Amino acid sequence: MEKKYDLCLEILKRFQQVGILDKIIIVGSWCIYFYKDYFQNKNYTSSIRTRDIDILVPLPFRSKKTINIPELLKDLGFIVDFHREGYIRLLHPELIIEFLVPEKGRGTDKPIHLPQLGIKAEALRYMSFIVDNIIVLSVNNFTLNLPHPAAFALHGLLVSSRRYEEWKKTKEKQEAIHVLNALINNGEEETIKRLFNSTPKKWKQKIIGELEELEEIDVLRILMPKK
Repeated sequence: MEKKYDLCLEILKRFQQVGILDKIIIVGSWCIYFYKDYFQNKNYTSSIRTRDIDILVPLPFRSKKTINIPELLKDLGFIVDFHREGYIRLLHPELIIEFLVPEKGRGTDKPIHLPQLGIKAEALRYMSFIVDNIIVLSVNNFTLNLPHPAAFALHGLLVSSRRYEEWKKTKEKQEAIHVLNALINNGEEETIKRLFNSTPKKWKQKIIGELEELEEIDVLRILMPKK
């Protein structure tokens, strides 16, 4: 855990030094860990249980600088892994960095080339919801863009239904419920409801379906109050 965390901090430090940290969003399971600085003194527990650091790049990417991320992190031991579909990951014994962008329109199976960063990213559905609902959180000496915890949780329930691997489905659902319960304990029921109500009807149905399957009565009461 210490090695992962120290390496993650070094990556963030380098992103900050070259001026791109404030232009990207940290998504995925590492948010669970960083949210400890959001839920201060609220009995929130977190741990690092994954090697994956998922980085969401909003489009259009607004930067006048050209930074080659693989070269920037090469001396740390990261090597480029070319996925068969064309996008890249950066591999290290401790961490794997994946780059994502919001899927536009009907979507595409092709990677999205981001020459300003020297990478090819994977386009995924529902990521626009994250981009529209971020928080800026101070962590150590960094200022990070993260999904609002409610957006993280609702998004997790949405994408879990699209996972093929059962362990990934289970993991994302557990993380989503963990964060939703933390929000409820933090008195943020209205925030959960507001973000839920901002989603399309089909998204709502998927989220409700997952919550019903999990028998999460407390969350369902918030999202579907009896008239």
